[in-house]
Amino acid sequence: MALAYTDYYEVLGVPRDADQDAIRRAYRKLARQYHPDLNADSDAEDRFKELGEAYEVLSDPDKRERYDRLGADWRRQEQEAPDANFEEFFTRQGFGGADTRVEFGDDLFERLFGGRASAGASGWTSGPRRGSDREALLELSLEDALEGGRRKLTLDDREIDVNFPARVRDGQLIRLAGQGGPGRDGGPPGDLYLRIALKPHPRLRRRGDNDLDIELPVTPSQAALGATVPVQTLTGTAQVRVPAGSSSGRRLRLRGRGLPKSGGGNGDLHAVVRITVPKQLSDRERELYEQLAAERSSGEATA
Repeated sequence: MALAYTDYYEVLGVPRDADQDAIRRAYRKLARQYHPDLNADSDAEDRFKELGEAYEVLSDPDKRERYDRLGADWRRQEQEAPDANFEEFFTRQGFGGADTRVEFGDDLFERLFGGRASAGASGWTSGPRRGSDREALLELSLEDALEGGRRKLTLDDREIDVNFPARVRDGQLIRLAGQGGPGRDGGPPGDLYLRIALKPHPRLRRRGDNDLDIELPVTPSQAALGATVPVQTLTGTAQVRVPAGSSSGRRLRLRGRGLPKSGGGNGDLHAVVRITVPKQLSDRERELYEQLAAERSSGEATA
């Protein structure tokens, strides 16, 4: 039977020349939208699995090249050497976890490559088949991703303990060997893959893959005269120097206080100055502000 051709670029809504960052952003956005735990539409699960299939291919440079080159014939070519393709994916491992219940659908890779088979004297025959591999999108807070920890997952009424180290990154995978679908005819169980997605933070905003932004409220006097003020980071409180004459929107960089980088080290945290004015002034404060306004007006008139 001929295998249907799926335009993975259309599935993710990206152009054919999209780079890896654009593909990753599109996948994260759509996967959250169609995750069966978050979307009650009848076709959400199928759409979610289709997105995972598209991302699995387009995020791998070698598979993407074959897909682009072979077009509608690419799946048949993939099926002719399933072991190489499975090994290629299995070597890409990451770490993660979350306190949540996740529902898992059918195996992504079984839909791509079909079941395993063995070669007999008279051709291909069925035999013990490895269980399906499963994949799910799990969300972590930025703090969890940086610090690591221990989580319990629930799958098919089973509780699974996951220990994940510090410094996991968005898009990484954790492979739980033998925790996927059961094998058939005596075959081994498949594996469970958990793809990490970083959740929005109540105070911090991601800037690219590794940098973070945070608003830094300062008073008018601190902005005008300069001051050292505290700023909250992922690991605690740091002190940042606000130079005199700072305006709202000024960015103050704290090196190494961002998210982990794939090659080691951390990104930066950018404290963005926001000048705040008290909603209510005491009589003395009002008097001083009026004096300041008069002084500024006088200075501008004589300039």
